[in-house]
Amino acid sequence: MSTNSAIQAFLEDKGLTTSPYAADSRYRGLATRQIALPDGRLIRILARRFIAPSSAFAQIAQHEVVAGDRLDNLAAHYLGDPLLFWRIADANGAMSPDALTATAGRRLRITLAEGVSGIDQDGFDDGGSR
Repeated sequence: MSTNSAIQAFLEDKGLTTSPYAADSRYRGLATRQIALPDGRLIRILARRFIAPSSAFAQIAQHEVVAGDRLDNLAAHYLGDPLLFWRIADANGAMSPDALTATAGRRLRITLAEGVSGIDQDGFDDGGSR
């Protein structure tokens, strides 16, 4: 058993599982499943990932698509990281991310991460005015 495998086994035995995915990955926190192939081999797969409803995302900006826009460039501009393109796709309920930039004039919601509240125009969090 390799050192990494031994460490992983120890962590799992103690209930301290780790994720192979970065903290900002869309796959972080997803459970894995094990399935048996017809030949008897077992493989691990990721559990299905569901996109949260739009109400779970606090909007921080809106972008009107122009010809040549790409989600990675928009993510770099608005979110500071091109690898966060998937957050724009999630916030706009896209099952096919490329479709979001296919039509000039479409308005895209740019949001905070799922579940993070924003500040509304009154200067208060999304809970409304006080």
